[in-house]
Amino acid sequence: MAIHRAPFATSARAAVLLGALFAAFSAAAQIYTWTDKDGRTHYADTPPKTGDVKVIGPARRPPPPPQAEPEEGGAATEAAQGAAQPQSPPTLAERELEFRKRRAEEAEAQAKAEADAKREEERQRACSQARAQLAALQGGQRVARFNEDGSREFLDDAAREQQAAQIQAFLDRECQ
Repeated sequence: MAIHRAPFATSARAAVLLGALFAAFSAAAQIYTWTDKDGRTHYADTPPKTGDVKVIGPARRPPPPPQAEPEEGGAATEAAQGAAQPQSPPTLAERELEFRKRRAEEAEAQAKAEADAKREEERQRACSQARAQLAALQGGQRVARFNEDGSREFLDDAAREQQAAQIQAFLDRECQ
């Protein structure tokens, strides 16, 4: 059984090849096409030495002329140059770069806000605990603390006053 290829497949393949060549040779000055003696179509950035050749790629545009440096006191000159040359819209790459920059700044601001909120929550919790400890010390309750060896030690009046002064200093410094 013979496989018959439709002419569409060959032209589609040629179109894909031509598109790939346009993408690959976008930096080249011109793209040439020709058909050899066997009937095959060729595409290249340099023409063959002999034969019928068609130019299918656009010629490279010359670079824009360099702009002269503005002279001193050239604010009016700069304004005139800006009016003479309209700004082109930003390219896709420039817009993508601006978008990524904005996104990074937003993420950084959000992370900073979350860290600030967490610090504030910790500060409020520490202040609340300090106020409760100060109230217990000043209320006349028996207060005990644990030593390094793990045994419980009850505070006498002098130790209670010293502990209350430390907690009050913390509250004055951190919990305003």
